[in-house]
Amino acid sequence: MNHDFSIVSLMLNASWVVQAVVALLITVSVISWAAIFRKVVALKRVNGLTETFERDFWSGANLNDLYDAASRNAQEGSPMERIFASGMREFHKLRERRINQPDALLDGARRAMRASYQREVDALEVNLSFLGSVGSVSPYVGLFGTVWGIMHAFTGLAALTQVTLATVAPGIAEALVATAIGLFAAIPAVVAYNRFAHDIDRVANRLETFMEEFSNILHRNVGAMGPAGTPGAGR
Repeated sequence: MNHDFSIVSLMLNASWVVQAVVALLITVSVISWAAIFRKVVALKRVNGLTETFERDFWSGANLNDLYDAASRNAQEGSPMERIFASGMREFHKLRERRINQPDALLDGARRAMRASYQREVDALEVNLSFLGSVGSVSPYVGLFGTVWGIMHAFTGLAALTQVTLATVAPGIAEALVATAIGLFAAIPAVVAYNRFAHDIDRVANRLETFMEEFSNILHRNVGAMGPAGTPGAGR
């Protein structure tokens, strides 16, 4: 007896549990691919905006001019630009309150930048845990479908008086498709998770380095400020 072993045919003849498992894995795979493409675009945009801001920052531009531009461009700017703006904003607020102690000014700016840094890193890590969950759980979900399919196949064979490979093969093949779909969903998610985690760590290190460098700049300029509390342009 001839059997059609195409994936579509096998799924149409599979038990409803296996069909549900495969449908779930395909849905999760589509969602994870969408998350992967969004994350690729987001990280590329962040790196490009960060390069632009760093170039402007180290070109010797006045800090207040950069702060004004960062305040106007808060939503569309880079994470580094928003961290810079939060530090400058807190610095100005403390100066407006007649706080002139260098340590208090710098500690306030650092705290504001650290809070902004944490928000930016959290935003970069959106969907990362989802990809990690897909990569770790999908093979087991597929394995569950396979085990159930094999159990269903052997239960159906119990009523037969003569069992041959031809009668066993279709049921086993139907069950194994679930494991294959599970791996298909898991492998790209794992690869993307590892890659994005590495890229986000690099961005986070870059932001931390900038915070330290900007804190040093404020420290050098705090004594040279005028009565309005405006940092100079020197680096």
